[in-house]
Amino acid sequence: MRGAIPGLPSPHPLAAALPALYQEDEFTREFVSAFDEVLAPVLSTLDNFQHYLDPMLAPIDFVDWLAGWLGVVPDESWPAARRRELVARAVTLYRRRGTLRGLADQVALATGGEVEVRDSGAVTWSGTPGTPLPGSGDVAVRVRVRVDDPAKVDARRLERLVAAAKPAHVAHHVEVVGP
Repeated sequence: MRGAIPGLPSPHPLAAALPALYQEDEFTREFVSAFDEVLAPVLSTLDNFQHYLDPMLAPIDFVDWLAGWLGVVPDESWPAARRRELVARAVTLYRRRGTLRGLADQVALATGGEVEVRDSGAVTWSGTPGTPLPGSGDVAVRVRVRVDDPAKVDARRLERLVAAAKPAHVAHHVEVVGP
């Protein structure tokens, strides 16, 4: 990810750490300075590592790496600001996963639109094994997304997102509408 940065000085030049005998030798100083040029970006990255872990400050390629580290997959077509926001909110999204609020947050982040989620409210509980699952009746989640241009929303991707974010046994219906 990070590469050599021409002209970046090393905060800890290696030649200064050599014994006096080698510091006086021009060839040795020049030879060791090549290592300084290679190590300077590494030392700079390590000195600023806490900023690399902040998705609002990190370089965008590192933000994408952080997304994979957190188990979220941003759409490559998203602008950098939306990808940064996804990584910044990943923990909150996971904490709310499977809830109406969590579903609405994920869909809003993915589409940039106004999201309305309606749940039938049906629940069931049984101590008897083999009873029907709660989603076998009229239990469903309805998701309506209002965006400026519905044609810009990838309906299949949105369907997959909703299917992954809701409880598996609950049916869902997704509708994308204009303003």
